[in-house]
Amino acid sequence: MSNVGQTVEYLHQSQSMMRIVERALREHWDYPAFTDYGTDVHFTYHDVAREIARLHGQFRDMGIAPRDRIALCDKGSSRWGVAFFAAFTYGAVVVPILHDFNGEQIRNILEHSGTKLLICSEATCKKAEYTGLHIDLNTIGTCDYDQPFAQADVHYFDDQPDDLALLSYTSGSTGHSKGVMVPYRAIWSNTVFADEVLGLKPRSCFVSLLPLAHMYGFAYEFMYAFCIGSHMFYLTKAPSPSVILKAFAEVKPRIVIAVPLIIEKIVQNKVFPIIRAVQMRSLLMLPIVRNFIYRKIRKGLEQAFGGDVYEVIVGGAAFSSEVEDFLKKIKFPYTVGYGMTECAPIICYSDWHSFAKGSCGRPAPRMEVEVLSADPERIPGEIVTRGTNVMLGYYNNPEATAEAIDADGWLHTGDLGTKDAQGNVFIRGRAKNMLLGSNGQNIYPEEIEEKLTSHALIDECVVVQREQKLIGLVYTSDETLQHHGMTRQDFLDSLDRYRRHVNKMLPSFYHLSALEPRDEEFEKTPKRNIKRYLYT
Repeated sequence: MSNVGQTVEYLHQSQSMMRIVERALREHWDYPAFTDYGTDVHFTYHDVAREIARLHGQFRDMGIAPRDRIALCDKGSSRWGVAFFAAFTYGAVVVPILHDFNGEQIRNILEHSGTKLLICSEATCKKAEYTGLHIDLNTIGTCDYDQPFAQADVHYFDDQPDDLALLSYTSGSTGHSKGVMVPYRAIWSNTVFADEVLGLKPRSCFVSLLPLAHMYGFAYEFMYAFCIGSHMFYLTKAPSPSVILKAFAEVKPRIVIAVPLIIEKIVQNKVFPIIRAVQMRSLLMLPIVRNFIYRKIRKGLEQAFGGDVYEVIVGGAAFSSEVEDFLKKIKFPYTVGYGMTECAPIICYSDWHSFAKGSCGRPAPRMEVEVLSADPERIPGEIVTRGTNVMLGYYNNPEATAEAIDADGWLHTGDLGTKDAQGNVFIRGRAKNMLLGSNGQNIYPEEIEEKLTSHALIDECVVVQREQKLIGLVYTSDETLQHHGMTRQDFLDSLDRYRRHVNKMLPSFYHLSALEPRDEEFEKTPKRNIKRYLYT
């Protein structure tokens, strides 16, 4: 499916994000760039270029200089995209802040980063109690720009590969946020990587599902999409399954980039109940009938994603092995990648045709990956990586930087994994999460949690260790219980039976001593990862 030739050649030759952005604006001048799905808010590449010029003038009038910090805090939207490119092409260091951070977190980031100007809605200003220089995001695209402006006028500064481009603050699932210093080379490398492996044509469509202030959504649903002349649609309503599926049906995206939860819920709620019916289980025992049924299910899932999807790329969290096994059986075009904010974000990826089930792909171009283990194929060790994508360090935090990046330039990810002879990387869990069994065995709680959440009735869980015993903390919503026609008491009565069922699938030293129900959801980061440190 690749259309990589001319675009990748240009991206490699330029090695400059400013030249790439300039080319995108000029070449796709009259074509759509951003649309807020379901509204009349819409920008062509020409509109984006004109608004960049207007905002550059506003920045100068406000006394903002290149290399100053400009923060951007709001949910993903067309105006977010315009504001970002205005700050980015001005030469400012952009500080994207997750909209779901609370007021204190936003204030702390603004202070820590030394932000000179905040672009956000008035509601966000009020939440953060911010009184400094501010541009209302909702005014972007509504002001007149009365200066003549043509394609030839699009020209920005000369960026240098190792200069600081972004300060991206981690969402803090294991503690406090840190400011990741992302250089231009890392953004360039991720953009080139996406074109190398996907090679989408101009005018391809994207539905943006992920926060643009987080590197996963930023790199691929936003930066790559813009640089190849795509049309991006931003959801203006809460991204419920019904809203997402309606948008897919109308937009027909070529690539879908999602966290596992979206895929898992579709399969667990729409597909598994059908194939687990008694009559269907009998039919699936017949090879010819089974192949026919699997083809029908695969086509149905592809239609659910808009009908034109080449690949669904899953990342950002662990993927249910039960769901993945099923997708592999029906030959659904999915793949699982691996990355982190500190690599802007890509570390590993493989196209769905060559993807090894259970892995997170092979090292991406311009990245090396090793596993620190005496036997990396069999014994888990810490995953380390180095290459063009790696950050400069943590802002104003030399101690954390020295702990993360060693003298040879290897970034220590804190993740545990193995790597097979073909270079496929398999993640086992986080080094900080690893528990020690009573006989000295290494226990990876994520492996137990994955088994627990494969049950349709368990929405969230965390496995903790108390006095050498493993306890599963579990949460299920009223909505989930209603969907399965159960009362909460029915759920509570079934917990010990389910614990025994899970234990049968695990080694003896992984066995759970109890399941403890919670009355409310676990506290999460804005990226929707559970804050494990609050419960362990």
